[in-house]
Amino acid sequence: MGPVALFDKSFLQSLAVDEGVWFDHFFLPVVCPLFFVETLADLSKRKRPGASRTPEDIVRIIADKTPVMSGAPCLHHSQLCIANLLGHEAPRLGQVPLAGGRPVRGADGKPGVVFKNSPEAEAFSRWQRGQFHELERDFASSWRAMLANLNLPEVASRMRALGITPQTCKTIEQAHGMAASFVNAQFAPKQQLALLASFVHIPGDLWGSIVQRWSDAGFPSLAQHAPYAGFVLKVELFFQIALAANLISADRASNRADIAYLFYLPFCHVFVSGDKLHQRCAPAFLTKRQDFVWGPDLKADIARINRELSAFSEEARQIGLHKLAPRPPGDPSGLVASLWRKHAPNAESSSESKVPMSPEAERKLVEHLNSFAKAPTAPDVAGLPADELESLAIERLVPAKRGGWWLIPKEVADRERGEEV
Repeated sequence: MGPVALFDKSFLQSLAVDEGVWFDHFFLPVVCPLFFVETLADLSKRKRPGASRTPEDIVRIIADKTPVMSGAPCLHHSQLCIANLLGHEAPRLGQVPLAGGRPVRGADGKPGVVFKNSPEAEAFSRWQRGQFHELERDFASSWRAMLANLNLPEVASRMRALGITPQTCKTIEQAHGMAASFVNAQFAPKQQLALLASFVHIPGDLWGSIVQRWSDAGFPSLAQHAPYAGFVLKVELFFQIALAANLISADRASNRADIAYLFYLPFCHVFVSGDKLHQRCAPAFLTKRQDFVWGPDLKADIARINRELSAFSEEARQIGLHKLAPRPPGDPSGLVASLWRKHAPNAESSSESKVPMSPEAERKLVEHLNSFAKAPTAPDVAGLPADELESLAIERLVPAKRGGWWLIPKEVADRERGEEV
């Protein structure tokens, strides 16, 4: 498994379908909620005069490229914020926060969690077939209307009244530093919480527990007390400071949506985007263990890989991606290979020493996984720490073939179809 990669809509749209297959294969893509909403919002666009594609066509094309094998829809940042404020540890680098896990014990009694296919993944599957629910169309219209009604100049004006101007804040790094100073300061905790609540809806019945827990801890800085909640507040403050300082344009309402991708940076090794706002702002929030990757550069290297592997015959491709290319092929100095060496060195070394699995062993493994996924719910497992869980199963809707590539071995797909008949 390769690096955990956050990607934005602009990058995925730039890929051909076959290139999207290899991005899904060589990375563990994070499908953040904003990507889902932005894609859905395209449904409300009007078809341009003379255009050959309808809004439904555009969404279907994006759905055809959306990762399905290793990627997973991520929990919304507001849910993660609230959980963090209530004392739940936020996922760390390389851990994608998922929703809907069902605690189980396998036949061997070992604890684990089964994640059913997410509503977002099912929606993308429907969109690939051109099926759209009326509720989704209504949501798309509401989202675009919300963006149109955002008054970013007013936000900038309020911050300037507090002394934030192009003269007092001249760089992206300075804007980040101002925001970081606020969330790292040990003062006015209730004001910090109120400010966070203006960005993240916190149910009224949780306020007492959140404030009491913070009080019991002696009101340390928000960054210390609830690191992920502090990170979200830092991104929001940074955006408003940058608006006031004219470092980010207040004339484009879409900038508000684009900056929200940064909420999901803490979980990812790399952030891939072809958006210049991301290129300018994301590096200020990344640690030395993370990288911002310019979308066109990654697309170029993935396109090279696709060309090289396209030399294989159709028959050779039928063994599936994991056997055909267990690690990035070709030029070891290529961008994909370089990212693997930095962020997933164990995956690269293990693929070299892996012994091929026999058909009988594969059959037994599939039987074990199916049995685990169907195991009854075990309430006693729900409270166990993540490091005590023995197994994790994620159900996926994966087509046998996408574009010119077999995602799973053709013989496996044929056998499954035969059993269904």
